[in-house]
Amino acid sequence: MRSIEITDVEKKSIIEQLNVYIKGDIKKDDGEETLVFNNDIGIGSIRNRKFDWGIALLDYDVNFKEDVKIIFNMTKDKGPIEFLFISKGNLTYNNQDNSNYIRLERFQNIILSNDVQSKSIYVFPNRIQVKLNIIHVFSKKFMKKKNHQVDTIEDSLLSVFQGKTENLPYKHIGNYNLTIADKIKTLNEFHGSGIIRSLTIEGQLNLILALQMLEHKRYVNDIHLTDSLSIEDIKKIHNLVEYIYDNVSQSLTIKSLSKECGLGPKKLQLGFQLLFSKSINEYMRNVKLEIARDMIRNTDKSISEIVYEIGYKSRSYFSKIFYEQYKILPIDYKESLKSAKVKNE
Repeated sequence: MRSIEITDVEKKSIIEQLNVYIKGDIKKDDGEETLVFNNDIGIGSIRNRKFDWGIALLDYDVNFKEDVKIIFNMTKDKGPIEFLFISKGNLTYNNQDNSNYIRLERFQNIILSNDVQSKSIYVFPNRIQVKLNIIHVFSKKFMKKKNHQVDTIEDSLLSVFQGKTENLPYKHIGNYNLTIADKIKTLNEFHGSGIIRSLTIEGQLNLILALQMLEHKRYVNDIHLTDSLSIEDIKKIHNLVEYIYDNVSQSLTIKSLSKECGLGPKKLQLGFQLLFSKSINEYMRNVKLEIARDMIRNTDKSISEIVYEIGYKSRSYFSKIFYEQYKILPIDYKESLKSAKVKNE
């Protein structure tokens, strides 16, 4: 594992310190520093941009060839409150350099802040693309902003903004939220320049920050959002996936699946979009096609028998969607397997 340590960012920027280890190219433009690399450590880019009133953005789009540990080791009055959101991949986190790492998941709302004895330690897994956005909030400077209205947030997070130590180190590992994911996507895909770029990014950051604080407040008060999923919701959906595989021959509907797992139809659809980037019906169709393909390959059953066993009534419809998925008709696929078998005998 390769270790990278970031210390006093007032003396040397985050990007410059990262580049001591990564050895890529640093680009500076419109108040941004971006480290771009493609070498023996991996491929990717890391961007850092500071704004007024104690707000900064640090985002990663990286794919390392080995596990990489990035350690932020800064003093308490310089260490920010970190609002994290992973839009691709996953990583692990610890605030003490020991074995007690926690896994940070895609689309999960995460807020972290350390005490003077703590560090922010992130381990990026090897050969997995990770897109991570971190909004750094330097609370002392942020609270000098006129009408900051920080006193309206939930008490435990408020105490962190106020510099109190009773809730430090602070760790909020919240719900999974697709609305935040959409705003992060908009932020990452914007390619303007000059003042338009600066204002757009700052506006998006403020919106994302507000959504993350809102999710935190409702999480703490056990208020469920239609665009959020809890860890328990995720577990229910994973169990439902097993149910779908076990009952592939049945006529499953969103209503029956909702009843089976105890989640409402809207939340169920949200979960499948979040976990699999597919609607429930798209997911079930793919499952049926995968099972059918394996049955064609591994059994002597006829196409009609297979169509029946995966719960379809129309062979022509099955042939149509099989061709759309695999660019070959099921009967042709079956014949090609037979020909290959004869050739190899």
